[in-house]
Amino acid sequence: MLYRELAETYEKLEATTKKLEKTEIVKDILLKSGNELRMVVYLLAGRVFPIWDKKETGVASNLMIKALSKSTGISEGTVTEIFRETGDLGKTAELLASKRKQKTLLTKTLTVREVFETIRKICYQEGSGSQERKLSLLARLLSFAEPLEARYIVRTVLEELRVGVAEGILRDAISLAFNVRPETVESAWFLNPDFGEIAELARKGEEALKNVGIKFGRPIMVLLAEKARSLEEALNAYENPAVEMKYDGARIIIEKDGDKIWLFTRRLENVTEQFPELVEYSKKCLPERCIVDGECIAVSESGRPLPFQVLSQRIQRKYGIDEVVKKIPVQMNLFDIIYLGDELLFETPFRKRRELLEKAVKTIPGKFQLAEHLRTKDLKKAEEFYRKSLELGEEGVMVKNLDAGYQPGRRVGYWLKVKPVMENLDLVIIGAEYGTGKRAGWFGSFILGCRDPDTGEFLECGMLGTGIKEKKTSDTDITFEELTELLKPLVVEEKDRTVRFKPKIVVEVAYEEIQKSPNYSSGFALRFPRFVRLRPDKSPEEADTIERISRLYESQRK
Repeated sequence: MLYRELAETYEKLEATTKKLEKTEIVKDILLKSGNELRMVVYLLAGRVFPIWDKKETGVASNLMIKALSKSTGISEGTVTEIFRETGDLGKTAELLASKRKQKTLLTKTLTVREVFETIRKICYQEGSGSQERKLSLLARLLSFAEPLEARYIVRTVLEELRVGVAEGILRDAISLAFNVRPETVESAWFLNPDFGEIAELARKGEEALKNVGIKFGRPIMVLLAEKARSLEEALNAYENPAVEMKYDGARIIIEKDGDKIWLFTRRLENVTEQFPELVEYSKKCLPERCIVDGECIAVSESGRPLPFQVLSQRIQRKYGIDEVVKKIPVQMNLFDIIYLGDELLFETPFRKRRELLEKAVKTIPGKFQLAEHLRTKDLKKAEEFYRKSLELGEEGVMVKNLDAGYQPGRRVGYWLKVKPVMENLDLVIIGAEYGTGKRAGWFGSFILGCRDPDTGEFLECGMLGTGIKEKKTSDTDITFEELTELLKPLVVEEKDRTVRFKPKIVVEVAYEEIQKSPNYSSGFALRFPRFVRLRPDKSPEEADTIERISRLYESQRK
């Protein structure tokens, strides 16, 4: 397939905000994709790997400017000036390609395969001289690109495609293209989060999708929880409930196949190397072949839970692991088992799964243990358990349906979480304004975005400036300077005092109330939003959605 066809598809997608139109456009290109189906699916999502593969191009704006200069023969200074005017390196590339000064000796028509494989090569460049190699690969690709192709090659490499194709539209387009049910596509994707592979299976038919199973060494989507307004409401939601501690840590799925152990977060990140002690505990304490689900928390020497920000240092650490293992000990609290021996337990009621978990795991108190669990419908007993959880320094409790199975990626009908504060939101920082006065030189206020789950776009819902410190007073504080340094590499557009970021940084936000607002693209505004903490354990795809904000607004009115 010619890359020009895909670029024209991107342009059509960018021209409409209607989800049904987008679905039809994606369906049409899938049907034309032939042997490049998997590549086209990845590229439509602005990637060249499945979502669980965290490889990145590592190409920032400065390197892209150099590549555009090298491929067009136009000076870096001129490229930078045009970028300042357009605010978009993709549009800059399109404009420059139409004015290209130098012609390559051999012209060629770009194919989807060549673009895809070149971007993958860029991702694999590491070590000494890697930036020069990336520059060479990128400049060569751009030298062959037509103006429209250049726009989307640049945006894809910068991981800023912005054509409004996310999981919901991909799911529905695959369903339409290959005449399979969207629920079957979604269920297969929950077990194998790779839409490229899912599309290839869907082309073979419904049965091929139904046969998708768990593959050890690959992550799955975890079962998610909804929030309840009160403990009483949560208990009344299920005929047979159980109450468990809610830990302030990182959700981790442990997969064990013989002597092989894998640890995955809810963001589908492989963190096996970051937690060598959990690997050893798993070898000693888990049955030969299983998949268990739980929460890992950082603990003090006395065993008291530490804030999530402390644990996040472990998750993000790539080097000096032995040192940080000693500095920040962890505790694993297992609460579910979803695979045992050769049996998948998704259809098994939670009551039975908990019993299997208790029999299967050899515990190490304080280090590798089972989540504390109480089966009761009695509100007084549940409240006592709830108070105990808070006194121990935990977040609250989970109320779980003992009669329910385990459905990856689902929320409704399985688990409810109860916390003693107004429901905070996990939102993405999508822009900022430069500060003045004491905040001069830093970003002083931040534009928050909620997610549209169908298009993947982030819709404005408020401005954040409270809760961030001008000076650090404790290890858990975040300062304007730190947040500015974290966000600067993500700048994709800058006009006057306002900048826009690649949506990557998730923050937890408290607020007083949600109001209707015509000033923000979501139609809602958070009143008095306050920064609570960074959420490096959550990807932008896990940020709260416009639907959730709408539901909270309605329940608030009631």
